[in-house]
Amino acid sequence: MIKLKSEDELKIMRDAGRIVGQTLAQLREMIRPGLNVLEIEAFVREEFARHKAKETFLNYQPSPRFPPYPSNICVSINEELVHGIPGDRVLKAGDIVTMDLGATYKGFVGDSAITVAVGEVSDEAAKLMKVTEDALWAGIRAARTGKVLNDICAAIEDAITPSGYSIVRQYVGHGVGREMHEDPQVPNYRMRFKGPPLRTGLVLALEPMVNIGGPETVECEDGWTVKTKDGSLCCHFEHTIAIREGRDAEVLTLP
Repeated sequence: MIKLKSEDELKIMRDAGRIVGQTLAQLREMIRPGLNVLEIEAFVREEFARHKAKETFLNYQPSPRFPPYPSNICVSINEELVHGIPGDRVLKAGDIVTMDLGATYKGFVGDSAITVAVGEVSDEAAKLMKVTEDALWAGIRAARTGKVLNDICAAIEDAITPSGYSIVRQYVGHGVGREMHEDPQVPNYRMRFKGPPLRTGLVLALEPMVNIGGPETVECEDGWTVKTKDGSLCCHFEHTIAIREGRDAEVLTLP
């Protein structure tokens, strides 16, 4: 669990987060029908080289059962929830595409994800994206000193439940700092316990994942890509935040 010890460490995490946020903002503007996903991969590589940042995802291997992740960004389309490997694919009008990105800068990690419409999308796809992003911001608003981790989890769940959509339970948010995945885990639903208190300097990645259909997911043969089991549309948004004394959490991965 990372707990920032100084303003200097917080500044570095701001810089790491800003690199991620700015890169995703530029990618959002690039998304269009006819774009080859490999162009997304190439753009990230160029941006990170310009900022002297390291691709956090490239060659990441959380355990021996996973092959090293072969790309510097995760690109997941439609029924793909997370960890999609960029390949020679072309985006089509009506698709929704999730881009999940991590940058390591001066030893600290920024981690964020956005889901973007490709041209005009269905009303339900648009609603799904709004519900998921609104749930992320509900969790961020709940992240204040004096509260506990489960307050964030409950706020995210309460923002999603009225939609009738499913909350993915296999994948959760997490602490982030010198490593991409640190304690504590941050579920997108109420836990059976309060969890640790939210103290100043705690840094978390909140990332609601929502399916239009059932909550079940399956891993693909590439060892990474995760899809909805029933083939329904899904959505994922994420920000890295720092808990600050007596004020709203600071979002570190805004552009």
